[in-house]
Amino acid sequence: MDQRATVAVAYDCLFPYSTGGGERQYRAFADELGAHGFDVDYLTAVQWDGTVPREEGFRIVPVSGRLSLYSADGVRRIPAALTYAAGLFRALRRRRGRYDAVIVSGLPIFNVFAARLALLGTRTRLVVDYLEVWHRRQWVEYSGALTGNIAWLLQRAAIAVTPLATCHSQLSATRLRREGLRRPPLVSPGLIDGAVEAAPTAPASLPPYVLYAGRHIPDKRVEALPAAVAEARATIPDLRLVVLGSGPSTDRIRAEVARVDGTGWTDFPGFVDDAELDALMHGALALINPSRREGYGLVVVEANAHGTPVVLVADEGNAATELIDDGVNGVVAPTISPTDLARAIRAVADGGDDLRRSARAWYDTAVGTRTIRRTVEGIVSALQLPTVSASRTTKEDTP
Repeated sequence: MDQRATVAVAYDCLFPYSTGGGERQYRAFADELGAHGFDVDYLTAVQWDGTVPREEGFRIVPVSGRLSLYSADGVRRIPAALTYAAGLFRALRRRRGRYDAVIVSGLPIFNVFAARLALLGTRTRLVVDYLEVWHRRQWVEYSGALTGNIAWLLQRAAIAVTPLATCHSQLSATRLRREGLRRPPLVSPGLIDGAVEAAPTAPASLPPYVLYAGRHIPDKRVEALPAAVAEARATIPDLRLVVLGSGPSTDRIRAEVARVDGTGWTDFPGFVDDAELDALMHGALALINPSRREGYGLVVVEANAHGTPVVLVADEGNAATELIDDGVNGVVAPTISPTDLARAIRAVADGGDDLRRSARAWYDTAVGTRTIRRTVEGIVSALQLPTVSASRTTKEDTP
C-alpha cells in the first residue's frame, strides 16, 4: 500500500469563511491536493465562530486567533501579518518532520521568512506561491515612503531565499526574476476551479447594464465607472451601472455617481449571495473592472463562463489582461479615462451576441487547460511527490 505524502497549505484566510481571489485559490489548492490522495493541512487564522470546521478533503489547522487584516483605507495591517507569521512559525516548528511539502503564500511577505526559518534543517520542501510581485514604486504608493521601501526590501529578501516559486502570470514571472529569484519560477497554466460553473449563453438583459463585482479600495479605481457609463449612455441611452461590494472607496464612488447625475441609473446592491451574483453576471452586457493591479484575474474566467465579455484597463500591474483576447472574450481599454472606458463599453455592445458566444467559446477552451488541477499537478511534479490519486472523471479527462 502506498504511503500518502503530507502537505500543508499556509494562508491567513480560507474560503468561504473569508472571501476573495486568494482565499478561493488556496482553498482550491487544498481541495485538489486532497483529491490527488495527499494528507492535507490548511494552516490559517480563525475566521469562524465556535469549533474548528471540518472539511472533506483537508484538515483546518488554526495557527492564530481571529485577525483584523485591513485598515480603514483597505491596506493590509502589519500587526495582523506579523501575528499570523508568528503563529505559522510556531505551528511549523511543532510539526517539524510531519510535512513532505509546505505551500505558503508569498503575501504577506512575512509568511516566507516564518516558513523558511521553521523548516531549516528538515527535508520538507518549501513552495512559495506569489499571487503578485510589486516593484518599489507600487509598494511606496500602497504603504507610504518608509513602510513601502521596507516592504520592498523584505520582498527582495524573501524572493532571494525562496527555493521554489510559483506564480500565475508572465508579469509575475518577469518581476520575480528582476527582483532576484535564483531559479526560474513555475508559471501555472491557470486557476480555474470547480466553483466556476458554465451556463448556457444568452443575450444580455434589457435594459443593458455593466457590472462591477469586488471590494471598493483605491487600487480597484471603481470611482472611474460612473463618468464612463455616463459618456457611454450618449449612444446606449438606457445603459445602467450595477456596483456590487463595498469598502473604503464606497463614499467616493457614490459621490461620483451624484456628480454625473447617475443616481437614477446606478444600483448598489452591496454583497449578494452566489445565486444572485450568477444571475447578475449572466445578464450583464459586460463585467467591468478598472483595477490597476491583478495577480491573475479569475473574474475574467467567471464572466466568460456565462458568455459575458469583460472590460479591463491596461496597466503595468494588471496581469488579468493576459487573459483577454481583444474582441474575442472582452476589450482592454488603454486608460481609465471616461472616453476610453466608454469606447470599450460600446465595443462590447457592438459585438452583441457574437461576442458573447466567442467569450463562452474562450471559456470552453480554457476550462480544459487553465485549471487548478493542472497547476497542482505541475507543483506535485516539480516536488517529485508520490501521488495516490483519487478515482474521478473531469472534463479534462474526457476525449
